[in-house]
Amino acid sequence: MIELIIESPEKISFPAKEFLKILGNKKIVAFFGEMGAGKTTFIKAVCKELNVTDGVSSPTFALVYEYRTQNNSLIYHFDFYRINYASELFDLGYEDYFYSGNLCFIEWPEKAGHLIPADALKVHISVLDNNKRSLKIEE
Repeated sequence: MIELIIESPEKISFPAKEFLKILGNKKIVAFFGEMGAGKTTFIKAVCKELNVTDGVSSPTFALVYEYRTQNNSLIYHFDFYRINYASELFDLGYEDYFYSGNLCFIEWPEKAGHLIPADALKVHISVLDNNKRSLKIEE
């Protein structure tokens, strides 16, 4: 387990860069954390480091957003908060996304149950004292 600390929103770029080093060739990233822990904020910071040209926001109502980087790579950002049953992801065509070879960031992956690939990188975000955040990464 690797832990990264986000000292403040203004100092989020360094942990985002370090996260990308840890990510390596992984394509599926599952972000766990309470509401307001900073999952979307951290994903925005990582997307900025990846040179995403689109605006990055939480896809709570759309379930998935697609972003493009400057080199035309695709990134998929999921928010499964509103999912009631993992079976709903079949209607979304989740397999086309998860197995596309493109980077997939998933918020609320616990709602998808066993549909999240076993080799997904798991990131647990929690709030610490003084509004800091802890990212515990399971490799």
